[in-house]
Amino acid sequence: MTASVEEFRQRAREFLAANAVSRSEPPVEWTENALVAECRRFHGALADAGLAGITYPVEYGGLGLDKGYLEVFNQQLSRYQAPLLPAVISHGMCLPVINDFGTPEQRHRYQARMIRCDDIWCQMFSEPGAGSDVASLATRAVRDGDEWVLTGQKVWTSGAQYSEYGLCIARTDPSQPKHRGMSMFIIDLSLPGVEIRPLRQINGSSHFNEIYLTEVRVGRDCLVADEGAGWNVAVAMLMYERVAIGAGGSAALSGAVDSALLIAEAQKRGRNRDPSTRDALADLYIRERIQAYIGMRMRQASEAGQAPGPEGSIAKLNAAMLSRLTADSAVELAGASGQAWAADDEDGSRWADSVISSPGMGIAGGTNEVQRNIVGERVLGLPKEPDPYKGQPWESIPRS
Repeated sequence: MTASVEEFRQRAREFLAANAVSRSEPPVEWTENALVAECRRFHGALADAGLAGITYPVEYGGLGLDKGYLEVFNQQLSRYQAPLLPAVISHGMCLPVINDFGTPEQRHRYQARMIRCDDIWCQMFSEPGAGSDVASLATRAVRDGDEWVLTGQKVWTSGAQYSEYGLCIARTDPSQPKHRGMSMFIIDLSLPGVEIRPLRQINGSSHFNEIYLTEVRVGRDCLVADEGAGWNVAVAMLMYERVAIGAGGSAALSGAVDSALLIAEAQKRGRNRDPSTRDALADLYIRERIQAYIGMRMRQASEAGQAPGPEGSIAKLNAAMLSRLTADSAVELAGASGQAWAADDEDGSRWADSVISSPGMGIAGGTNEVQRNIVGERVLGLPKEPDPYKGQPWESIPRS
């Protein structure tokens, strides 16, 4: 390690000690509004300290450093509870897509503000009739002079309620097969015709939203990449999403707990000597280490300049399965108190919330079934499922 990297490590260590809470401390509880505000403050402070946008070009608000520095920072970050969740999609998916596919003007206009979290972004993919099969989407974008007019509905849009912008894929040529004739657009969510409606989840939260687009007009400078290239951009974005979920750890994204917390809880409840409990916790720890190694492998591939590939689906699938297993182990350890707890028990809802929240990990970024298909086809070389409408124009394919 060079002296400059060691200096960077020390700066990161000092910054995090002053601006984040150690994982050895009790979990920090934030309301959504407080968490979003803290996320913006944290990333702004990172940028002021010269620790944000580590691998992005200097001219677009980054530091222009190689990915070894990012690995060093992430090693330090893993020891802290940092308010990152509201920016996971913005930084993990939207930012790299704008960096890879945006025009120089778009990168100058948006990237620095994204890095600082002055603006938070969301992705607008799924629709009521096109969930796992995103390519079946029906939202239309029609050219009108120098503008595009978008009309349609998106659903399961995480974080739209506090985002300033969204990356929206829409159909621009229905005469093309469903994987063609789509384009990606930057949508200012404050524009007339954009309506965001929260979706209430089983755990009482509203992290997801429906977004209605009614003749929303955007300039041609909001088109990302070429007209008709939307599917290629979307695939790249989904790969970044799976890498972010798989390499970033399941617990932070799902609301689940991890083995370290369960080990502490087992000691608190006097079950740390119970053989079945010890076996379950050891199994969870091993699976977490495997997930960490999968993430490390993906990050090393990224450092070598390789674009995200199907290994992201392996990581994402494993993260979803681990999240569910961890949540089940947590509520088993909690026993009856994982289902009913005293009003003065501040930690009482944690166990139940982990159980009812963890299934979402099997949906976000593509369902477990979609990930298994990708692994089967692109890793194992198995034949694709038959598609009787392959190559036919989207407008001629029957839809419900």
